[in-house]
Amino acid sequence: MIPDKAPPFGTIVFDCDSTLSAIEGIDELASEKAEAVAELTNLAMSGLVPLDEVYGKRLEMIQPDRAALERVAARYTEELIPGIREVFRVLRAAKKRVAIVSGGLLPAVIAVAEELGVDAKDVYAVGISFDESGRYSGFEADSPLARSGGKLDVLQEIAAQPGAGPVALVGDGITDLEALPAIARFLAWGGVVHRDEVHERSACSCDGPDAREMLRYLLSESELAHYAAAEPKT
Repeated sequence: MIPDKAPPFGTIVFDCDSTLSAIEGIDELASEKAEAVAELTNLAMSGLVPLDEVYGKRLEMIQPDRAALERVAARYTEELIPGIREVFRVLRAAKKRVAIVSGGLLPAVIAVAEELGVDAKDVYAVGISFDESGRYSGFEADSPLARSGGKLDVLQEIAAQPGAGPVALVGDGITDLEALPAIARFLAWGGVVHRDEVHERSACSCDGPDAREMLRYLLSESELAHYAAAEPKT
């Protein structure tokens, strides 16, 4: 079990794939290579291979063009998990800073942020580039989020920013657990994919299915009482 501190928190950080949205963006991009890419994704998210061993390999296999990434951005927003819009509305009302930290591709993750009212400056993801005709030409290989341990670097950066306050993180994978030294609480979210090792190692665990169940772990009792209308409905 990991150390855990109770709310209130100043900043709430969310993973994107299988946390805010029910899809894994890279798997959606894979098309006919979906099975092979999904296997690599699962190996990385389960901690069986380092993320940096599979990140570039998946993109080279797929060669996603600009149009494909736009389709994935649309799918991300179509597949937002139940209740997550309300969660973000309540956290904003409670004056929390909300950020998204994801190993996903930046243009698609930005689409999720816009849908949920998160400022672009609070979105951390991996850049991708295209040539003049919109064909894939590479990714941000030096991004910390394209390698194992990178989320820790990003969460440390966020936690060190003025006014950040204690930081809580919501995620579903091993790469999220790597950020533990920088945060006050990790909430293992299994509403899309329940990864046993992640939940067994977490002090706080929630399987949904409604994202509003997250709020009891992210807000204090007094905050919950003040925003009672946002509590999960039974």
